[in-house]
Amino acid sequence: MAQTGVQLQKETFSCSICLDLLKDPVTLTCGHSFCMNCIKDHWDKEDKKKIYSCPQCRKAFTLRPELMKSTILANLVEEEKETGLPAAPADHCYAGAEDVACDFCTGRKLKSLKSCLVCLASYCEEHLQPHYQSPAFKKHKLVEPSKNLQENIWLLPDEVMKMFCRTDQCICYLCSVDEHKDHDMVTPAAERTQKQREMDLSLEEIQQRVQDIDIDMKVLQQDVKALTLSADKAVEDTDNTFTEMMRLLQKRSSRSDPSRKPR
Repeated sequence: MAQTGVQLQKETFSCSICLDLLKDPVTLTCGHSFCMNCIKDHWDKEDKKKIYSCPQCRKAFTLRPELMKSTILANLVEEEKETGLPAAPADHCYAGAEDVACDFCTGRKLKSLKSCLVCLASYCEEHLQPHYQSPAFKKHKLVEPSKNLQENIWLLPDEVMKMFCRTDQCICYLCSVDEHKDHDMVTPAAERTQKQREMDLSLEEIQQRVQDIDIDMKVLQQDVKALTLSADKAVEDTDNTFTEMMRLLQKRSSRSDPSRKPR
């Protein structure tokens, strides 16, 4: 129990950036505290982005907050120093030449506990906590610490960390490979090429159907024209036949009636 209490005190009065006891402690609005110089150095690196974040919980600030020394916290740290609170991690926790160092530690770096295939970064226990606590990191794939994360990404450069699952028809991150290991997986570029080929074939078929319909329309128009001419000819022949019949009837009628004078 006493050991747990010491650990809690250590976490309370340690800076999560340098992992040492707080020096000139400042507390952000999110509640996390850091050494003033540590948080200044962290934000100096973010100046180009113009978005400043808490290194621990990732809360973002659009304007760089003004830092004020936390006098109460500074006094508590001094009191804890006098009680013999451990000031730094044991030497075996620091990264050696053969170890994978934490990418987020400043100063002397600690050993990494895990590497993230999505972030392409390695984290010590302290800096790894957001991956366990924040929903934003839920789908990130954590693996054993690796020095060559970039070399382990075997996809095309413009498709890093992505695969297209034809089984589920979705783009999956490499962290989901375990869930899709039995599925038909290709790179998005390959799927795009396949879809483009299918679309080209469909377009050719549609164009051919349009041409066939156009030919059928022309044939139909010719048939309509032929029928129209045939109908006109039939009407003309009927009129001629009727006229001839009327002439013959009139002629016969005049022959059979002797009282009618010839004209």
